[in-house]
Amino acid sequence: MTSKIAVVALFGLLTACVTINIYFPAAAAQEAADQIIDDVWQIDDEAKKATTPDAEATATK
Repeated sequence: MTSKIAVVALFGLLTACVTINIYFPAAAAQEAADQIIDDVWQIDDEAKKATTPDAEATATK
């Protein structure tokens, strides 16, 4: 019985010390960030165009 507990405890200690590192390519991460920023700025620009006084004046005519 105590040998089973010792084996389980040893296994638990060994698995607790395992670290998994995942490395993302910097170029791919930068490209994805640039795409997200471009998408956000495009949406922001479209919203500004829709709320300008010129756009409202031409929409009511």
